[in-house]
Amino acid sequence: MSKENIIEFKKKNPVFGKDVFIASGAKIIGDVLISDNSSVWYNCVIRADVNFVRIGKCTNIQDGTIIHVSSQGFSATGNKGAPTIIENNVTIGHNATIHACSIKNNALIGMGAVILDRAEIREMSLVAAGAIITPGTIVGERELWAGNPAKFIRKISDTEEKLLINTPKVYENLSKEFLKKYF
Repeated sequence: MSKENIIEFKKKNPVFGKDVFIASGAKIIGDVLISDNSSVWYNCVIRADVNFVRIGKCTNIQDGTIIHVSSQGFSATGNKGAPTIIENNVTIGHNATIHACSIKNNALIGMGAVILDRAEIREMSLVAAGAIITPGTIVGERELWAGNPAKFIRKISDTEEKLLINTPKVYENLSKEFLKKYF
């Protein structure tokens, strides 16, 4: 992790837990907290300039992903705007766009998927590659959603559940190899 990767904004610096891997070319800006054993891969941007971003433990943000927040509108609690909150053991596939939303434990967001403002992706859910989750949509626990706009397809299978559980472990191990080699 170099100074070019980490950018202060409005006197807020990103904060990192133990054994967090930030690949070269990634930019982490402002009020961002990334918890232990998580990874942010090549050419990602996490920009918390008008609200905050929280990323849990053992979560992997894969190459080219953009994560941002919103200053517009009001949340159910009356707070202005919407942060982005990504919980533990989440996989965000390559080139996804994650905007002002909530992603719960053990979810997987497929490559190129777009999750928009105030959407909620609940635990053990799978958003297919290229899917667009429209603002305010709730993807229920153990659900597979796909399409543009995304729609409920079915409950996830046992094989898909194993994928959701295993992928964060694979990326945690891979990030530890990169940390040993380069840092």
